[in-house]
This record gives sequence, structure tokens and C-alpha cells, in this order.
Amino acid sequence: MPHTPALLVTKGLRKNSMPVGLWTKCPSCQSVMFNKTLKENLLVCTKCAYHFIMGAMERIHHLADPDTFVERDADLRSEDPLKFSAVKAYTEKVKADQKKTGLKEACVIGTAKIHGKACALGVTDSRFIMGSMGSVVGEKITRLIEHALEQKLPLIIVSGSGGGARMYEGALSLMQMAKTSVALARYQKEGLSFISVLTNPTMGGVMASFASLGDIIVAEPRALLGFAGPRVIEQTIRQKLPADFQTSEFLMEHGFVDMVVERQDLKQKLGLLLEYLS
Repeated sequence: MPHTPALLVTKGLRKNSMPVGLWTKCPSCQSVMFNKTLKENLLVCTKCAYHFIMGAMERIHHLADPDTFVERDADLRSEDPLKFSAVKAYTEKVKADQKKTGLKEACVIGTAKIHGKACALGVTDSRFIMGSMGSVVGEKITRLIEHALEQKLPLIIVSGSGGGARMYEGALSLMQMAKTSVALARYQKEGLSFISVLTNPTMGGVMASFASLGDIIVAEPRALLGFAGPRVIEQTIRQKLPADFQTSEFLMEHGFVDMVVERQDLKQKLGLLLEYLS
């Protein structure tokens, strides 16, 4: 039987009339959600509570009291000391991620109030070169710590870095691990309080430096947290790891994380911690 042209036209119209970018599939439970609903739920799946990656400015908007966040050192930008070039040159990669995220670098820092309590607040963004720590990220984190020390402010850093140290900058990137850790040692020596918030993913050099040095370590549910990835560890020790290895819950059970907090409750919990610590 020959095809009916009218049916083909109708079918094509239905397909093309579906707007693009209105829906998101949860990578955990495969449920499809309306983007507006997902955003209203703070990028948490309404079916299984999977926590999607949240951008730095969205995170600040969620945590800081309205109109209290004042950004610092916003104009710091990455250089290309090694003239690194692979599939894409480092400078091209930076420009592409600046356009994609609307950020100048993978870290935003400043001062804010959370439930009326003043604090120094920094957030890394895993959408920008995987939130990796190059010279600018390390410098901004260090300057934030030094400002918190000078002003005697409690410090909160929200980490989301699947890239660790930024390979494009070589040893200059690795130096940031020591620099941020030394700055924190000076800060904590004065009896000031650092709350480290770990989100999915926090790995590599970021986890091996400032992210793991909090006086209180808070994590979002089911976040991937660690230094090397599970596959690398399995290949190294030639053993099968537990299914929940390197999750927030696993690390809390083994004493590395102090509490696991749902995103909807995070601002309230941080406000309570700031009240207790002050």
C-alpha cells in the first residue's frame, strides 16, 4: 500500500513543533523532568533526589541572603605560561568555557550573609574546565582566605572540581595546592572557622588541598569525592571496590565527612553552623 503524503506531512509537523531544551533526563533514575520544575527544585530530581551540578552564581544566589553577596577579585584571568596545545589550545578552551558559563574563571569569591551571619564565601564551578585549580583559582581561594583572616570572618568554600589541578598549567597548578593549604593553616591558627562544602564531583588536587581541610566538612548526597577515581584505584590495588565507594555517605560512615545535607536544607544548615561557630 502506498504511503499517504498527508500522514507524512502531519507526522513531520508534530516532530518539528516540539520545542528544544524544555526537558532534562535524570542520569540516575532516567525520569524526564520539565526544566522549569527542575530549576524550581534547585536542580534536584523530583523522583530520586539526584543532585545535578549547580553553577557558581546559582549556588551563591541560593546560599547568600538577597543583595548581600559582594564579589572580590572578579577580573583575575588565566594566562597560558606553557603555551599548551592539544586537540584545542588552552586559550581557546578558556574562551569557550567563559562563553558557556558566563564566568571569567572556575571560581567566584566574595563576602555575603547567610541567615544574617557575615562570612567569606567561595564557590568553584565544575562546568569551567571541570572546576580544575589553575593559578587563578588558587590565587582567588588564597585571597579569600587572607581576607577572611584579616576581617576575622568565618569561611565557607563550596567545592565542585572533577579536574583537580589544571594540567594546562603544569607545576604552576600543582603549586596552588600548597599555597591554599598554607593560607588555611594561618587562618585556622587564629582560631577561625572554615566550613568546607563538597559537591559532585570533588576530586584530585582540590580534594587533596583546601577542600579536605575544613573544620567542618559538609557534603551533598551521593557526591563523588576522592583523589584518584574508583577505576584507577581498582586497577592499582587489583581489588573490587564497594559499590558506594567514594560517595558522600561512604565517607561520612568512615569519618571523613561530618554531615550529608540535602541541597534544599543546605542554607539553613550553614546558617546554624555559622551561629554556633560565632
